[in-house]
Amino acid sequence: MDALTASMALLRLEGLGPARYWQLLEHFGSPDRALLEFPPILLSKLPPRAQTQWRECCRLGAQSELLEWVAAERARCAQTGVHLVHHGDADYPALLAEISRPPPLLYLRGARAALSLPQIAIVGARRATTAGLDNARSFAMELAGAGFAITSGLALGVDAAAHQGALRGEGATIAVLGSGVDSVYPRQNCALAEEILVAGGAIVSELPLGSGAEAKNFPRRNRIISGLSMGVLLVEAAVRSGSLITARLALEQNREVFAIPGSIHNPMARGCHHLIREGATLVETSADIAGQLGGLLSAPVKSEIATEVVLEVALDDHQQQLLLALQGGPRSIEQLALDTGESAGDLMALLLQLELEGLLEQLPGGYQLTARGAGCCRQREGVTT
Repeated sequence: MDALTASMALLRLEGLGPARYWQLLEHFGSPDRALLEFPPILLSKLPPRAQTQWRECCRLGAQSELLEWVAAERARCAQTGVHLVHHGDADYPALLAEISRPPPLLYLRGARAALSLPQIAIVGARRATTAGLDNARSFAMELAGAGFAITSGLALGVDAAAHQGALRGEGATIAVLGSGVDSVYPRQNCALAEEILVAGGAIVSELPLGSGAEAKNFPRRNRIISGLSMGVLLVEAAVRSGSLITARLALEQNREVFAIPGSIHNPMARGCHHLIREGATLVETSADIAGQLGGLLSAPVKSEIATEVVLEVALDDHQQQLLLALQGGPRSIEQLALDTGESAGDLMALLLQLELEGLLEQLPGGYQLTARGAGCCRQREGVTT
């Protein structure tokens, strides 16, 4: 019996999981020995169905339900172009192999070689602000252009924006799922998943084909995202969020962790600030990340990465004054009226104009600059100085 078949059979046993799998490997040295010499004391701790499956496997061999499932699963993968990347394979991702109890097996759609690329993970809130989404896209685009593959979880919000930015930067991007690779979740990102594959990226999961997206799967998914990457960038996140868990896992895995700061009035910035207090590196541009990790690339990283987008927006004095009033962070309409001296009617008209230009966005109780608006302010400061 080959190692891949034995590993798939072991992982199919209900209640086993990666932790017990690695305990068996440490004891027996190989997955085939672990399957055939399964210790009775551990077997007794597994659910009755798993005990029945194992005993039947020992008695019937290839005709057992367990090994028949393995054969069918391998056939399905071959028919649908899904690669099975076993921890014993030479091209199993080296960084992922370093973490505690890594996935024994990865299912992969797309370019298998993408897993060996130097990767940076970009994660954040599903309900990110417009500024957060802009930051995720721009950082991903610039880092992809510098030679990094961008890894994320294909979720709505920051994850999707990071994948999109990598595609715009004509780089590879890797999506790690909390479902089977043939069951993309969320469904809204199915088209994005196909774009990732067409562009030479990959979709990865440790779960068998047909697995649905269950809450228990996502912490396991998060450890793969951080484990594959040299560093993790947190864009926006609440203090209690899956993205913050990913960043903390990265710290435990001795990865570099970066966070983009935000306004103290933005709830989505609190996770980043919390992480910075715990030791994450505060970053303002993608060059901050490339400068720290660029030496690990096999090819030279671009020495300078532009983080500003040239904005051709003609603003009058009133609009400029309003943008400058928002530079310190989100402001309520009442505060903006005091800062600018505009009447309520004129102020609302100005806010609407700038929102349509994509320079600011509305928040509950006020307004804040988008990344484009902040860049516009910085450009104008550069002109005046």
